[in-house]
Amino acid sequence: MVRLSLMVALALPALAPAADPPKSGKYWVFFGTYTDGKTSKGIYRSEMDAATGKVSAPELAAEVGSPSFLSIAPDGKTLYAVGEAAGKDGGGVHSWKLDPATGTLSGQVSLTSKGAGPCHISTDAKNQFAVVANYGGGSTTIFKLKPDGSLDSRTGFLQHAGKVFDAKRQGGPHAHSGFFDESGTLVFVPDLGLDKVMIHKLNRETGEIAPHDPAFIKVPDRAGPRHIALAPGNGVAFVCGEIDLTVNVIKMDVKGNKFEVVQSASTLPAGEKAKPALSTAECIIHPNGKFVYVSNRGYNTVAVFQYDAETMKVKQVGQIKGDIKTPRNFNITPDGNWMLIASQDGNKVGVYKIDPATGLATETDMGAKVGKPVCVKFLAKP
Repeated sequence: MVRLSLMVALALPALAPAADPPKSGKYWVFFGTYTDGKTSKGIYRSEMDAATGKVSAPELAAEVGSPSFLSIAPDGKTLYAVGEAAGKDGGGVHSWKLDPATGTLSGQVSLTSKGAGPCHISTDAKNQFAVVANYGGGSTTIFKLKPDGSLDSRTGFLQHAGKVFDAKRQGGPHAHSGFFDESGTLVFVPDLGLDKVMIHKLNRETGEIAPHDPAFIKVPDRAGPRHIALAPGNGVAFVCGEIDLTVNVIKMDVKGNKFEVVQSASTLPAGEKAKPALSTAECIIHPNGKFVYVSNRGYNTVAVFQYDAETMKVKQVGQIKGDIKTPRNFNITPDGNWMLIASQDGNKVGVYKIDPATGLATETDMGAKVGKPVCVKFLAKP
C-alpha cells in the first residue's frame, strides 16, 4: 500500500476527483476554427448546460483569421488564439479580455509569432508568459503577458533543428504544441518532424528561452509527436504520435532531470495498422486522472485508455464512435461528465456523455453546428 501511494504521488493522481459543476450550472464554450468567410469567420461561443449537456447555437465572438487553437487564462479573464498563417514575421497571436459573466471578448491585442504557421498556444500557471508552437517554422516563441493577461511583447524564440527520420513525410522540424511545467521554468514542445519532445528552459526574468539539458525526450522514429498532456505533479506525460497512431507514456522526473518513454501503445483497435490516410490529433487526460483519450483522424474515433498509476502503463478499453468526420481537438468539461468533439470536416461539435466507470462516451443529440471547428475550450459561468 505504501508503494502504491508513493507511485500515485509521483505519477498521475488516479483517484483525484473531477471538479464540481459550476455554481451557475453553465459553461461558456469557445470554438476555434479554420475560416473561409462563409462557413466560419473566427471564434464562436456557446452556452452549455452542465446538467443536460445542451449547447446553445454558436454565436460569433471574435472575427479573426483561422484561430485554430485557443487558450483561456487560469483566472478566466483572458482568451488567447493563434492565427494559423505564414506572414512576413510569422502568423498572428491574439489576446482578448474575457468577461466570465457574459462571455464577451473585447480589447483585442495582436502580435506576430516570428515563426510560420503558429498552431498552438498555452500559458504558465501564473499567467505571466505564453508559449506558441510554430508548425510551419518548426520553432517555439515565448510572449510576456501584461498584469491584465493581455499580450505584452515577444521575448523568446528558438528555432528547432535536427535529424529527420522520414524526409518525405516529416520534411523538417514542425513544432506542434507547447506547455509549461508546473514550475513555469521548463517548456515541453513536441516536434513532429524531429520525433522529439523538445525541452526549453525559460528565464523568467528576461523571457528568453534556451535548450535545456537534456534538450529533448526522444520518442520512437516516425512517431510524429503532436500533442502532449502533462499530468498534475509533473510525474507523467502522454504524447500522441500523429504518424504512427500511438500514445506514448513518458515518465517524468523533473527534479532528477530524467525523462523516459515507458510505453508506446496503438490508438487503433487490436489488429488495425497505421496507414498514411490516418493520423492522431489530440491527447487529453480525464479530470479524474483515470483515463487518457486520443483522437484518430481518418479512422474518425477517439481512443480511450485506462491509466494505471502503479505500473505507469495504459490499456485501451475502446473507441468512442459517432457522427465524426476528422476529429481534431476535443475537450472534457471540468466536472468530467461531458466530452465535446470538434468534427472539422463535419462542420459540427458533437456532445458525448461520459461513463465514469469505463471512460467510454455515447453521442447525444445536443451537438452544435460550427464551420470547420478544430478547438474546444470551457469556462465555468459564474
